[in-house]
Amino acid sequence: MSGWRCTGLRWPRGGPVLGWARSDGTARGRVSVLAYGKELGFRAEGERHCIGARGNPCPVGAPVPVRSTGARCAECARLDRAHSVAADTIADDPRTYRVYLAWFGPGMVKVGITGEARDAARLREQGAVVFSWLGRGPLMAARRTEELLRSALGVPDRIPYARKRAVRDALPGAAERAAELEALYRRAVALAGAGWPEALERLPFEAVDHAAVFGLGGAGRAARAVTGLVDGGVVAGRLVAAAGPDLHLETVDEGVVVLDTRLVTGWDLVGADARAGLSVPSVAVRAGGVQHGLF
Repeated sequence: MSGWRCTGLRWPRGGPVLGWARSDGTARGRVSVLAYGKELGFRAEGERHCIGARGNPCPVGAPVPVRSTGARCAECARLDRAHSVAADTIADDPRTYRVYLAWFGPGMVKVGITGEARDAARLREQGAVVFSWLGRGPLMAARRTEELLRSALGVPDRIPYARKRAVRDALPGAAERAAELEALYRRAVALAGAGWPEALERLPFEAVDHAAVFGLGGAGRAARAVTGLVDGGVVAGRLVAAAGPDLHLETVDEGVVVLDTRLVTGWDLVGADARAGLSVPSVAVRAGGVQHGLF
């Protein structure tokens, strides 16, 4: 894979893929399909560089910190943020959006919005174990509904990745997961007379469970978590699960290791022996999945 720079993990309908772009920006991107049970290994080369913004390379190829999950320099991060839905700078957006409720673990539910054209890709990118659509409509109506649930029900719009990882290897059964999400859905739709935007069409409850999509059933408890790559450092093992930006790799020397692929973006990577194990900085994961000093 010499000469190719990782652009991150993506979640199309068929399953997780890693994106790549030429280091010198001279070629269009490509993807590597990831399959559970498959062995993979790579070695980082050189230093980590900014991945640019909105599909365009960073004009100066700025270096970025190895522990940053953003993989963008300050200027590219500003440009990328300015054009995102989360920035609230595109109030006249004509596209249709959907409001969703997402479940990540017991007592861990959030509200959010995503473009209808993206379907459920955003939910897979966040590592949502279960989700249900709540409504659909224009951007501002979706925004007002999101704010209504935050203010009236105390439902957050963000959950830290570390909290999601902490419960991923000890989830309750599918029925219990769906029941908790449905209970919140019922409370949400009961707000119809308390500020629910007229422009937002309510959608019926339907729990979509991603546990099998993520391969979580037989992943095993994570022993360590990668904190960043280094020049010459190797990550290698058998892929046993993936959720959100995380890959769960069974390694020959450290057991199951969690790799947040946001730490991989911006590195030039070359192939390595899948049995080479782990030679990058990592931290132990305590029982229950709580990580020390990951971020």
